Amino acid sequence: MPDWLQLMIDSFPSLLYAGLVFTIPLTLLSFVLGLSLGFITALSRLYGALPLVLLARFYVWLFRGTPLLVQLFLIFYGLPKVGIVFDPFPAALIGFTLNVGAYSSEIVRAVIESVSRGQWEAAYSIGMNWTQAMRRIILPQATRIAVPPLSNTFIALVKDTSLAAVLTVPELFQAAQRIASTTYEPLVMYTEAALLYLLFSTVLSWGQTRLEQHYGRHATHLGGQS
Repeated sequence: MPDWLQLMIDSFPSLLYAGLVFTIPLTLLSFVLGLSLGFITALSRLYGALPLVLLARFYVWLFRGTPLLVQLFLIFYGLPKVGIVFDPFPAALIGFTLNVGAYSSEIVRAVIESVSRGQWEAAYSIGMNWTQAMRRIILPQATRIAVPPLSNTFIALVKDTSLAAVLTVPELFQAAQRIASTTYEPLVMYTEAALLYLLFSTVLSWGQTRLEQHYGRHATHLGGQS
């Protein structure tokens, strides 16, 4: 057996462990929290008071206009200078959440605005208030539109978590770096890491496609009932 293949086989458990214990949880937590933040931000921009609108716009402008790597460095290496210290994993989680929140807020805002004004008027005409109209009429339709672009954000986040290695989070890429530094085989280790990222992205893409189909049918059903 070639040495490079043996090295891949020997290192596979370590890389897989790092991916399952750190990369995937970091991705899922960041996406869920970021999407929640994005939803609140989008509603603030669309329906909030002027101070909330300005704050939401500033947040989106700041985090969409600066590199994710710089944001992570500021949180982990910069904030300790003013007495705010985070461990590596929480720092990465905060950074990814804020970044995802900014991008997802634009998606959510756009899909809510894409629902025609007539849908609101129809909801109000049958006695619904704003909350009922949003929950029963607007969101089901917006969900069907939002799932594909949010899916792309989710899959991109899987790959972006490799940046957590710069914060010493022992995720997949950092594990590959550690093994490469002792075996002096960066080509083999980084290739294996790339293949594992590809595997994770493929599996998650398949799962996300199933979710798109499910929520698409669910949104259509709710919209029809309303």
